[in-house]
Amino acid sequence: MSVSTIGRAHYFSEKPQPKGDTCYNMPDILQPHGFNHTHSLMTTDDKPTLSPHIFKANDIRGIVDETLTEQTVRQIGHALGTVAHERGIATLVLGRDGRLSGERLLTALAQGIVLAGVDVIDIGMVPTPTLYFATAYFKTGSGVAVTGSHNPPNYNGLKIMLGGTTLHGAHINNLRERIVNGQLHTAHTEGVVRAENILPAYIDALIDDVRLARPMTVAIDCGNGVGGVAAVEIFERLGCTVIDLFCEVDGRFPNHHPDPAEAENLRDLQKALRESDAEIGLAFDGDADRLGVVTKSGDIIYPDRQVMLFAEDVLASHPGAPIVFDVKCSAHLAPLIERHGGVPVMWKTGHSFMKAKMHDTGAPFGGELSGHLFFADRWGGFDDGLYAGARLLAILAQLPDAAAITAKLNGLPQAISTPELHIAINEGEGHALIEQLECVGVFHGARINTVDGVRADYVDGFGLARASNTTPVIVLRFEADHLDALHRIQHDFRLALLALIPDATLPF
Repeated sequence: MSVSTIGRAHYFSEKPQPKGDTCYNMPDILQPHGFNHTHSLMTTDDKPTLSPHIFKANDIRGIVDETLTEQTVRQIGHALGTVAHERGIATLVLGRDGRLSGERLLTALAQGIVLAGVDVIDIGMVPTPTLYFATAYFKTGSGVAVTGSHNPPNYNGLKIMLGGTTLHGAHINNLRERIVNGQLHTAHTEGVVRAENILPAYIDALIDDVRLARPMTVAIDCGNGVGGVAAVEIFERLGCTVIDLFCEVDGRFPNHHPDPAEAENLRDLQKALRESDAEIGLAFDGDADRLGVVTKSGDIIYPDRQVMLFAEDVLASHPGAPIVFDVKCSAHLAPLIERHGGVPVMWKTGHSFMKAKMHDTGAPFGGELSGHLFFADRWGGFDDGLYAGARLLAILAQLPDAAAITAKLNGLPQAISTPELHIAINEGEGHALIEQLECVGVFHGARINTVDGVRADYVDGFGLARASNTTPVIVLRFEADHLDALHRIQHDFRLALLALIPDATLPF
């Protein structure tokens, strides 16, 4: 089944930049968006006190006022402004999620950036995909989302784009090296900060791109994350009756953790589906760049199965195209992509890695088990849970009722699988352990893929062990067509892992 193309979102077309409603120089800061002139600006004489552990493979993330302080973020801003200056990037767009620390960390980040003579557009509290949208809208290709994503309330972080590319790997660590080595540019004239309200343009662009064949009733759980500033309006304007749960932004996350990858966080949504006439349930994580889906029957449609549905739809209008997915996805996904005329591309886990691979391959769509879904056929190629939810409804609205929707979604290929399982290790040990596993592991009859960890694909299932890019753990996942196969695959991994870490407590 294919949804007709409404046309590429209008923000890709040429347009003049709107006039800012507030302009100010640092440190003479006006009040909008939480800027406070009492913050002291960092100078090159400041001593960097940086935890190396906040510089992750895909972003920067840490505990607020411990590993991620205002001084640290100001220093990172100065380093980022320096890189932007060197690349000839004049302006960075900054936005933040709804965490309690967001305003002051965005302030500190802006203070650092303008030291390098780079201007800032502050778009305030918005979903992370709105920040990505804004970098295209303002034609900067560059910006930072101040967000802790789905982490606990005391975390925050930075997701960074420069020159149209999401920073990852060595490019993120380079920011730390510049700070430590004092390789920072301080301009004679500081940059200027202006405030803009981009959210209406983002919502309009999304609405312009998607059409539903019929009105629907949908339950939406924002988990008190920043998706609440846009979700209800988006889906009501698409023609839906919305049953909203926890759509008030509250950085304490008082109702449940904003992570739809965990089944326990979807219980309220399942209850709403049971007790209402909602046809489908959508859940968003803390910064609304990931999507969770629950059927009327209460079944969770995990994102690798969502990718199956979206791949089928996208390939109908892009025959022969590559579809990118991460190593944690179901073994049933690649054959489905091939059946629909696509080319399956398995790649590294992580939103920045996925976006880079999609760019390199020209893929019109990609997705991760975590719920990051990337549409480049008509949208911007960035991970956007709100847009993904709208595209899902455009497919499902072609079905007559909730029963047909449930049958369609529950009928997507699946196998017996585990959730992500973790083995705790010491900080910095993960990648070395996985390299050893590649050398010594024995996986009888399996095809081994080492693009990200060790994935052993058997004729009846797979096992995966990889080093997390965000926390000091080895991530495991297993899938099989039946329990005997699952136990056999886990046995192979058990022997291989215990040979390397004999005192490990295995979670399977």
